[in-house]
Amino acid sequence: MISWVKRNKLASLLLLIIAYFLFKQYFGVRLLSQGSLSGLNEADLGYGSLKSAPSSTGGISMPLPAREAAPTTETDRMVVLESSLSLVVKDVREVNDKVIDQAKNLGGYMVSSSLSQPQEAPYAYIVLRVPVESLKSAIEYFRSLSIKVSSENLMGTDVTDEYVDLNARLVTLNKTKVKFEEILNKAEKVADILEVQRQIIYIQDQIDSLKGRQQYLEKTAELAKISLHLSTDEFSLPYAPTDSFRPAVIFKQAVRSLVKTARGAAKLGIWLGVYGVILIPVWFLVRLLKKKFKKSSK
Repeated sequence: MISWVKRNKLASLLLLIIAYFLFKQYFGVRLLSQGSLSGLNEADLGYGSLKSAPSSTGGISMPLPAREAAPTTETDRMVVLESSLSLVVKDVREVNDKVIDQAKNLGGYMVSSSLSQPQEAPYAYIVLRVPVESLKSAIEYFRSLSIKVSSENLMGTDVTDEYVDLNARLVTLNKTKVKFEEILNKAEKVADILEVQRQIIYIQDQIDSLKGRQQYLEKTAELAKISLHLSTDEFSLPYAPTDSFRPAVIFKQAVRSLVKTARGAAKLGIWLGVYGVILIPVWFLVRLLKKKFKKSSK
């Protein structure tokens, strides 16, 4: 081996340089047990598999403690409620205003409202948020404003497990943050201080994100969502009626189709009249040129 090194000095030097960089990359991570942090070991920090902040400096890379398991049983369930109604009404605009006012009176609010085809078959789509305890009374009031309830749906999404899991993750992250703060108080090297501060900022970002998700679940569980489809014509609603053969409704549809055709013909006539100011003189000019051309050719 020594004789080979003597014969291949350049190759030996390159191998030593490659070995140095490989050793530095995979085994050169400075542990907390070095220097002023030698009193802390992995047992002090807790064991687990949560992902720590990505290290850009090759410094401290501390494993976070394992996430606490969510309880398997829960007495108070957190359910997000959503209701959808399709209503046939006499006056869409009037009912639209009454629906929004009722939502405000119940302590809720209007999320969105749109009205289309006001001249033919008015159709409105409204999204509301009302307190869960007022959901039943709100739906009963909306039914009373209609001539007929074409369809009605009530759906619930249980988010209890997600909420409990978020809470468990927050507990774990808060404990980890405390551990890092203890390390920061004992750190003396500038590199260690900067690395621990970076880990604390990373954990705080995760805590804020989880708290935001928890608040969203709490608010959506407190306020039920109601989607209302309003129209004077049952066929305009997203849910088709069971009895499709209704002579009165078919007559209305035929009249509307005739009116649309008449409007289309009137629009075409207006377009032709406007462009006729240019097209008619051009047509006469073309005919005149043709006649002159024929005479000259003869």
